[in-house]
Amino acid sequence: MSKATARHILVNTEEECESLKQKIEDGTDFGEAAKEHSTCPSGRNGGDLGEFGPGQMVKEFDEVVFSGELNTVHGPVKTQFGYHLLEITSRED
Repeated sequence: MSKATARHILVNTEEECESLKQKIEDGTDFGEAAKEHSTCPSGRNGGDLGEFGPGQMVKEFDEVVFSGELNTVHGPVKTQFGYHLLEITSRED
C-alpha cells in the first residue's frame, strides 16, 4: 500500500495562501511559516501531518500527495477547511 509523509499550512483565504507560497519560495522556512500562520493544530509541529495512506486525508490532499513532486510546495489546494499549501516529504508506492 502507498504511504506518504507531508506537511501543510492551512489558511482562510486563497490570497493569504498565495502570499505565503511566495514567501516560502523566496526563502522563508516552511515549518516556521506553518507555526506562525497555519490555523490547523499541526502548525505547532511545523505543519507535519505524519505518515498516512490514500483515503486517510481529504480527496484534494490525496490527489496532490500521491502524484505531486516531492519537496515542492504545492497549492493553494482548496478543501472544505480552507486553503492549503502542501509539501510532500516522502512517498512509497
